Amino acid sequence: MGIEATMPTPIVSAAGTGSSTSTSSTSSTATTGIADNFQTFLTLLTTQLQNQNPMDPLDTNQFTQQLVQFAGVEQQLRSNEQLKSLIEIEKSAQATQALVYVGNTVAVDGSKAQFDKSATWNFQSEKDTTASITITSSTGLTAYSGSYALKQGGSSFVWDGKGNDGAQWPAGTYTLTATGKDSAGNNVSISTEVQGVVDSVDLSASPPLLSIGGQSYTTDKIKRVVRPSTAS
Repeated sequence: MGIEATMPTPIVSAAGTGSSTSTSSTSSTATTGIADNFQTFLTLLTTQLQNQNPMDPLDTNQFTQQLVQFAGVEQQLRSNEQLKSLIEIEKSAQATQALVYVGNTVAVDGSKAQFDKSATWNFQSEKDTTASITITSSTGLTAYSGSYALKQGGSSFVWDGKGNDGAQWPAGTYTLTATGKDSAGNNVSISTEVQGVVDSVDLSASPPLLSIGGQSYTTDKIKRVVRPSTAS
């Protein structure tokens, strides 16, 4: 009985045989380091084996289960490192892809275009229609309005900056809205695209941002690259 009285108390953590303060400190250290260093798990296991009660040793099934858990965490940590590498590769690929567009004329989803001598919008119409077009300035003033015949599919509208009264509007950001109706008077869906030159790329953003006429777009917004000979 004397031997049993001097044996360390059975534990299930790396607390050892110290005081409650030591137990709290060790547990806290294990918690904060558990996701950063697999060596922590080996230390926990070794400490647990060293401090188990010889009269009541750790159950074999429990010991095996813990080994499996430790191995699973090790694999997860390795997977996390591999995911970090994949993310860095993806960021590099996105930056390379974005740089390719610099200097090219592209069409992106949107209705705001930067006018400087001319501005171009592309339309996608589900059927032939007569569209009512309105162009407004950044302050909300109507710069131009009129009707425009659209064919089914894609078409472009180039604005020279002149209003309905023939006055020339200044350079700036303008918004175009288009609504259409078919011969039966039913509404026709019309989507708008902005066409412009990619003048710069912000690689500090994630994902990188393309600057087109003072507006920022991600590469997934690009619908097509326009040949220089067809760009207005």
